Amino acid sequence: MNVSATQPVPVDGVKPRAGTRFTGDPLFKALVVATGIGVLLVLGAIIAVISIGGIPAFKAFGLRFLITAVWNPVTQHFGAAAPVFGTLASSALGLIIAVPLAFGTAFWLTALAPPMLASVIGMAVQLLAAVPSIIFGMWGFFVLVPPMAHYVQPMARHLFGHVPGLSALVSGAPFGTGLLTAGLVLAIMIMPSITAVMRDVFTSMPTVLRESAYGLGATRWEVMRQVVLPWSRQGVVGGIVLGMGRAMGETMAVTFVIGDSNHIGWSLFAPANTIASLIALEFPESPAGSLKLASLMALGAILMAISFVTLWCSRVLLARGEAQAGKRS
Repeated sequence: MNVSATQPVPVDGVKPRAGTRFTGDPLFKALVVATGIGVLLVLGAIIAVISIGGIPAFKAFGLRFLITAVWNPVTQHFGAAAPVFGTLASSALGLIIAVPLAFGTAFWLTALAPPMLASVIGMAVQLLAAVPSIIFGMWGFFVLVPPMAHYVQPMARHLFGHVPGLSALVSGAPFGTGLLTAGLVLAIMIMPSITAVMRDVFTSMPTVLRESAYGLGATRWEVMRQVVLPWSRQGVVGGIVLGMGRAMGETMAVTFVIGDSNHIGWSLFAPANTIASLIALEFPESPAGSLKLASLMALGAILMAISFVTLWCSRVLLARGEAQAGKRS
């Protein structure tokens, strides 16, 4: 047996000692653990600062803070109902408009579009996802608000103003700003992000699955409904949650077009407000230690709680869908 074959080869004429080889794994493990703990500490610190800062508001108003729609700095009477309603309504409208468009665009780019055209449009979608939100807000104010005031709302009132149940959705003065305008701007803003995520998920899908379904005689609609959606359910839900989080936390794009009115109304054209918009507008004028500043901090805590609840609900629905799919299979 050749003993030299089992010994380490000298490097630069220096023979390494046994047991002194450094792989870097302990250092890498320590860095990864420190990064994970650091993220948790930062998130916990943010939650703690916002929650502690909002305690005076909850002490002053109690649970009425959640159900009161009044926001009056003169009388020091604050409530979260109006901005919470505006946040949920505008985000829901944005998702209702953006999700079908994003899914159709992503499916077209990955399954139907020519490769050259798909690469160009895919790059354009990624560039749109990187546009600052204030650009969308300015565009919405100058491009969407005038036609909403002069054409869309008058036509909607003419068509549905006398229909019971629908008349309340189109009532109000034609200002052009309101929940529907904010929902449209949010949809245009979050659609590129959702499309980019869905496109990456569809691209990573094995081609053999889609081609096998076509080989069995399935139509494009059947392939999308029975093959693409079940395989990419987690990625699709992740893209929707990402867009929903950006919509609920959006500030400047919504501030330009929502009307900044702390009232609750069922009209799609009524001016409203959101939590993020209200905080951005009122925070510079809130003295340190004031009840107004505490109320704004409480609004931030409520917004974070809403985000956590919606994320948890999406996880639960996704788990139920996977369990039902497993039972059917």
